Amino acid sequence: MTETILSVAGVTKTYKSGTTALHPVDLDIRRGEIFALLGPNGAGKTTLISIICGIVTPSAGTITVAGHDAIHDFKQARRRIGLVPQELNVDMFETVLATVTFSRRLFGRSGHSAYIEQVLRDLSLWDKRDAKIMALSGGMKRRVLIAKALAHEPEILFLDEPTAGVDVALRRDMWKLVHRLREGGTTIILTTHYIEEAEEMADRVGVIDKGRLLLVDDKASLMKKLGKREMDIALQEPLATVPPELADWDLSLQNDGKTLRYVFDAQADHTGIPSLLRKLNELGIGFKDLETSKSSLEDIFVDLVGERA
Repeated sequence: MTETILSVAGVTKTYKSGTTALHPVDLDIRRGEIFALLGPNGAGKTTLISIICGIVTPSAGTITVAGHDAIHDFKQARRRIGLVPQELNVDMFETVLATVTFSRRLFGRSGHSAYIEQVLRDLSLWDKRDAKIMALSGGMKRRVLIAKALAHEPEILFLDEPTAGVDVALRRDMWKLVHRLREGGTTIILTTHYIEEAEEMADRVGVIDKGRLLLVDDKASLMKKLGKREMDIALQEPLATVPPELADWDLSLQNDGKTLRYVFDAQADHTGIPSLLRKLNELGIGFKDLETSKSSLEDIFVDLVGERA
């Protein structure tokens, strides 16, 4: 059985204004996994992370980080967490090396130069170690935030929208870094509204919307359970409408009537494909090609959030 490194139980947040930002959340994170918290802007992702990291006080609930109560034993819990926030929160006049070393010492660690050097090398920052942060590009500043978060050797790393507004090359670099960190034993929790980020990186995905955690599941299992398949049938002659005789199947016309699309459950005992093809033959509807594809995480996410709209 995989060890739980972070446990969130019944955590809520209601502000004095009466706005509820987070409805009761129960979530267990396994040691060494990459967990993606997926949701649209304003869904409650940052609120949940801020509560776990001690930046925001919860209205109710408990949080345990590597066996430490995050509310009553805050210092011990926080030492085990590294946080990469969305916003830049660094002294622009400091050098990269001084900033990262200071972060390490804040958590009671010695200024371990070999470790800091390795972190900066991993993030392609070693050559910029003596540069002032104000002189760095946006992508490099983002890397400094990650270096700061890793400076005290945390067991859990939170990445809050890590690639929002960064270019594709940096995004790929960060994905590689995340996988490398996980291989070294770090547990990674990232919030994102980029579907491809969750699909590329995560072992498990949680979907949050309007302050409610809608579901948590292994990525592969989630896509297997919720992923529909589509079959596109390229017709020899276009159709103006779907014939009423085909009402038993979930069909729609695409591509100006030249393609008949069938959406079906790939996990079902009977997909309905053989009977559909027989029916097309009976009706004299000729086709020249068949192509099937499975839903992406994006389709699943849109369906889930759409159901709650």
